[in-house]
Amino acid sequence: MSTVYFLSSRSRNPGTNSLAKLTKLLDTLMQENPALIQRGDLTAIKVHFGEIGNEGYISPVLAKSAALAVQKAGALPFFTDTNTLYKGSRSNAVDHLTTASAHGYLMEVCGAPVIIADGLKSKDWREVPLSESCKHFKTAKIASGILDADSMVVLSHVKGHEMAGFGGAIKNLAMGCAPYIGKREQHCVTFHVKSGKCIKCGRCIGVCPVNAISFNSEDKAYINPDRCIGCGECISFCPVKAISMNWQVGLTEFTEKMTEYALGALSGKTGRVLFINIVRAIVPGCDCLPWSDTPIVPDIGFLASTDPVAIDQAAFDLIKGAESIPGSALDGKAQKGQDKFTALYPESKPELQLEHGEQIGLGSRTYELVTL
Repeated sequence: MSTVYFLSSRSRNPGTNSLAKLTKLLDTLMQENPALIQRGDLTAIKVHFGEIGNEGYISPVLAKSAALAVQKAGALPFFTDTNTLYKGSRSNAVDHLTTASAHGYLMEVCGAPVIIADGLKSKDWREVPLSESCKHFKTAKIASGILDADSMVVLSHVKGHEMAGFGGAIKNLAMGCAPYIGKREQHCVTFHVKSGKCIKCGRCIGVCPVNAISFNSEDKAYINPDRCIGCGECISFCPVKAISMNWQVGLTEFTEKMTEYALGALSGKTGRVLFINIVRAIVPGCDCLPWSDTPIVPDIGFLASTDPVAIDQAAFDLIKGAESIPGSALDGKAQKGQDKFTALYPESKPELQLEHGEQIGLGSRTYELVTL
């Protein structure tokens, strides 16, 4: 059984603000596990800097708590992420750093420098072996900046995701620590257009990173299955949901592959990684989207653990036990005590990443929730 520490979003005095809560959680984990962050470590703080136009990413003011905790241990922190598979404001290190800066990830604000872990064009990576219990991969391709770090703090904003069901620590590790080619290995699904629903807006064509989409002879969008890499940007951008995928086969494989890559991201860091899940502003979509929808449940709080499966299971359970927000994308789809993410994305399998994670030794779904 793993321990997951919890602090509620409720604040009643200056000593219970969000920064103080994150500091308390980090201090608690590091005091109980003094080997986590050691003097002289180069410590990666894995965070999602957010796409331009998105508002759900973790504030650099809050993220600073991690940098200060690492410095207090005598280590050298740096904030990091990897370049994206899709077109956008983070597909190369120059644009990525510009986006991080625009969102406040500056030394003067967050307390540590920013380094893009897979290099200028996502070519800086190495291959690491995986456990024999993994069913899809024998090795994973992980960014060198992640592998070269001595220790790591994984800061994750918990939210929904059209393919994974939801995203927390596991997805942050899997996609966020993989270079372009590693992300492509994980995305095993392909997409097709329901021509009867297509309104010929062309948004899917504009976001496809490999130019796999074009208008056909009927002036409807068409996805070339031989070129599609399964990144899923088209399905997120289609305003009328005219794009679909092979949910029954591809989505299960995608979720399991993603979980196996999360295991690869921890290579060489046994006992040297701590996790913080921020369970606030729980929006339906990923921070990769250039917008943020209304949250689906009220703010819940902050979680900390040394187990990525346990902390995601705790976040899932807390959200499951919350009331849906009227007027949100979840309104009328799920009640208190019901799975919110399957209600949002009925074909997704949000708990599969937790189940598979436990099977391959990534962590435990059994946990004790300790409120500090």
